[in-house]
Amino acid sequence: MKKPARRNASLAAAEVRVEPQLANAPMSDIIDALTAGRVNATALTKACLARIEAFDRAGPMLNAVRALNPDALAIAGKLDGTRPSAKRPLAGVPILLKDNIATGDGQPTTAGSLALEGARAKGDATLVKLLRKAGAVILGKANLTEFANILATDMPSGYSSLGGQVKNPYVPTLLDDRGIPVVDPGGSSSGSAVAVAAGLCAASIGTETSGSLLHPASRNGIVTVKPTVGLISRAGIVPIAHSQDTAGPMTRTVRDAALLLNVLAAKDPRDPATEGQKRPADYSADLTHDAMKGARIGVPSDPADPMNDPYYGKLPPDRTRLMADVIKVLEDLGAIIVRASMPAAGWMSGPGTTMAVLNRNPLSGNKGNPVAQRIVFLYELKHDLNLYLKDWATHTDIKTIADIVAFNEAHADKALRFGQDLFLAANNTRGDLSEREYKSARAMDLLAARTRGMDAYMNQHRLDAVLFPGATGAAIAARAGYPSVMVPGGFVSGADGKDTPDYPLGVSFAGRAWSEHKLLRLAYAFEQASCMRKPPPGLRAP
Repeated sequence: MKKPARRNASLAAAEVRVEPQLANAPMSDIIDALTAGRVNATALTKACLARIEAFDRAGPMLNAVRALNPDALAIAGKLDGTRPSAKRPLAGVPILLKDNIATGDGQPTTAGSLALEGARAKGDATLVKLLRKAGAVILGKANLTEFANILATDMPSGYSSLGGQVKNPYVPTLLDDRGIPVVDPGGSSSGSAVAVAAGLCAASIGTETSGSLLHPASRNGIVTVKPTVGLISRAGIVPIAHSQDTAGPMTRTVRDAALLLNVLAAKDPRDPATEGQKRPADYSADLTHDAMKGARIGVPSDPADPMNDPYYGKLPPDRTRLMADVIKVLEDLGAIIVRASMPAAGWMSGPGTTMAVLNRNPLSGNKGNPVAQRIVFLYELKHDLNLYLKDWATHTDIKTIADIVAFNEAHADKALRFGQDLFLAANNTRGDLSEREYKSARAMDLLAARTRGMDAYMNQHRLDAVLFPGATGAAIAARAGYPSVMVPGGFVSGADGKDTPDYPLGVSFAGRAWSEHKLLRLAYAFEQASCMRKPPPGLRAP
């Protein structure tokens, strides 16, 4: 009996000793520690909870975690005797979910809305089932921009009426007069990104319709994969628009993103978009330092065509210098840099793809004026959200988008700090996607962004990937339904004329449908050569 007692005492000591190193370690290192028995699921979960208490609830009060899973420690305890394996590759790994991803347990799924406070789901979203099957500990729900930033014009990134304001861990300062971040945390998967950057979890899951994975990953110095639409099932995710919605991993390294993608990428009869899915057996295979050699990387910035340069031409000087350094790294790795402007039709989109919506946000500098908004988003929102509320939502009287609008109006003092002009516009559509303007807008989105945009650009220049500063290329790739991989690119400072501490700027590699593995290989080569990720300062282990 003495030998097991000594082993348990040694393990307990090891758990305390390794926690500071694991707090900001790659998920792959955490998996290695679990596999070797240097730490167990309970110790990891307790360490995450301690960091959430120290830095999310106290200290800088990052507010990245909207709610904790009351069953997290019990789940971890059941996994203490299970080490990661091919069958359960994530056994014991604590993961946060964006609070628009359904769980069939005691956790509410609210999309950050007061109208859905307490609402639960009839079951786990498909991606949650896959995570649980792989052995992950679902730690809780991350805060987000309310309804994934489709409620109101000019709503601050990371704000929700139920969860409050998420802060950027590199610059957690708020403007005194309005409580809006000096440097926003990126949206709408802000809480998911901040939690990974601050070491509150091993990894997280976010969602994107257009930029909601890429933007917060860029602002928080982490890695994400915005997949091809259909690679990861959307069943059980509070939607914006099925044409572009997807979930994706948010991690500290490219390898970690590949490991999560191995678990999440699966066909699902509940999501028809997954029927045509194409994926390799292992996204983490062939991640090598020399993957960039000979790759043709498009830089959509032609000095001979300055009028057609929306991605690089308007960058501030520090970001221009950063991208020059990034391109130098790629050249040193053997990449062939192709400087050529993106076809204007691609990034401008086509006629009839936007509609004017009256900006009713009382805190917007443009309030009272019409603002162009995407037709596809507003028309699909009513259709898709009504289906989610009908098929997934429980423990709530809210059954339609009209119910949400009415609830918000009845509780305007708490629910409508920034208005709900986009929900008002969406609620005025038929909700059955029968309108000619919707069908035309969707067809034009594909024609402009895919056929005349990304496809034409990549075909003409025989490209392997397109390089964008930060999330500037999010819209064209998202409208095409194509993938992007974000990786830390460096640091910048300053916001709206104010001096700030340094904060991250990422770079994204975008490509054709189902090219995630190629993009991950290119991003890995850059990541290993540049080593640009640095944890937020001042967040040492509690």
